[in-house]
Amino acid sequence: MDAVSPWIARFAPLVPGGEVLDLACGSGRHSRHLAALGHAVMAVDRDPEALAAAAGPGICTSEIDLEAEGALWPFGPGRFAGIVVTNYLHRPLLDAMAGSLAPDGVLLYETFADGNAAFGKPSRPAFLLQPGELLELANKHGLRVIAYEDGIVNHPKPAMVQRICAVKADFPREAALLAPFEG
Repeated sequence: MDAVSPWIARFAPLVPGGEVLDLACGSGRHSRHLAALGHAVMAVDRDPEALAAAAGPGICTSEIDLEAEGALWPFGPGRFAGIVVTNYLHRPLLDAMAGSLAPDGVLLYETFADGNAAFGKPSRPAFLLQPGELLELANKHGLRVIAYEDGIVNHPKPAMVQRICAVKADFPREAALLAPFEG
């Protein structure tokens, strides 16, 4: 079973009480982690086998192919206390996704970035964030950036990644005070 991303593990405690969306959840490593933190989790993926692995206590799974022709974002505005996305990028979803954050919601996003071709797949530009792209998303939607990284990681395998923890305007500033990262 895949380990929880250190980035998600570090910032998941910031997510306020409420439902969390795990978008493109795969086998549910982050869904299980968030459910263990006490959140109701909506785990979404287009792969029914992955969803079967993701299912568990506190996790509602939903098979949705958000990349299908004519697919619309199925979630309303302000619904989720947190949204988690790892190793997935489909740009047409980004604006609607950000709009589904609750007024005090937390966005945790981590995926491959431009330059990853040097390490293998994904290598197509459609699947790689451009420099500063997550910062632009945060700025466009009035999110306050708690943490951001854009560079090379060595675990679980060498890759170029970009990741962000950003919060909506009503997120209490003092709640973002974290212990120093020891990972």
